[in-house]
Amino acid sequence: MSAKQSIKGPAVFLAQFAGDQVPFNSFASICRWAADKGFVGVQVPTWRTELIDLGLAASSHDYCDEILGVASEAGVEITELSTHLQGHCVAVHPAYDELFDGLVPSEVRGKPSARQEWAVDQMYLAAQASARLGLTHQAAFPGALAWPYFYPWPTPPANLAQEAFDELARRWRPILDAYDEQGVGLCFEVHPGVDVHDGITFEMFLERVGEHPRCQILYDPSHFLLQGMDYVGFIETYAERIGMFHVKDAELRTDDRRGVYGGFQSWHNRAARFRSLGDGQIDFRAVFSALTAHGFEGWAVLEWECFLKHPEAGAREGAVFIRDHIIELTDRAFDDFAAPRLERRQLRKMMGIDPA
Repeated sequence: MSAKQSIKGPAVFLAQFAGDQVPFNSFASICRWAADKGFVGVQVPTWRTELIDLGLAASSHDYCDEILGVASEAGVEITELSTHLQGHCVAVHPAYDELFDGLVPSEVRGKPSARQEWAVDQMYLAAQASARLGLTHQAAFPGALAWPYFYPWPTPPANLAQEAFDELARRWRPILDAYDEQGVGLCFEVHPGVDVHDGITFEMFLERVGEHPRCQILYDPSHFLLQGMDYVGFIETYAERIGMFHVKDAELRTDDRRGVYGGFQSWHNRAARFRSLGDGQIDFRAVFSALTAHGFEGWAVLEWECFLKHPEAGAREGAVFIRDHIIELTDRAFDDFAAPRLERRQLRKMMGIDPA
């Protein structure tokens, strides 16, 4: 009998690996690659059409059974779907229009309203697809309307952020309702570059969507380390809202020339950098312990992002790293051997009650 554990894994987010070359250009081959690296789960980016047809997954049980079978035959299972790209396009600040036009279908490029409609439709399709695949959680970015003003000059109006979060919630509330109907938690990655980037901004968003039960968190400690936050304390504060977990390492090495904002440098030359697992500063023993103690039962998913190490090495080492950090739960207290079972009269006598 295998030992009981709350966290499942290791799994891998396929977004950083999917591409035009074998074995990364089809769902079957990338699943086999993941299994060969030691993973037992794959998180699927839904904008990668070579991996999944989102529209078909939303409408066809047969198609969902087929891709679930492909994963199973390779030796892995689908952990969650990711809609990071589509989610961000639900709320794009005009400053980023040109950048996002390079990431979306050609028919909505140069048309912000059409791009937003496409993104919202994609989110609805993904809710249906997750449900058909038997998945309980899904990843997304919430978008950014206020982010260009996070450290501004001149000082913006005091109520700008309030208006931005009001609008963000207005766009997401009906989507969250759709996810509730499908029984799927929508986990927003708390991440610089989007408006919901720390605990306070998550609370601002959560309040405006009426404490929606499907408004949840994708927890990635790397984004908190690079902001100088207490990433273990974050778990303690928001445990009940954490539905997904990206395992990603990072390091923050500021000096007399480089600070947390990066100085418009490449990843290699920044003070704040993502690293392969075990090469950075994250205390993952504390992270896994805190998540386990709070009963997190989701997947530990490697998100490989490293400025230095080859992705194949990062994946291979990452699978082992995650497996070694998943905690096997104890079925008894360590001091059970020293805890005698006493009758009620003995207990009362111990407390000086009815001593006779």
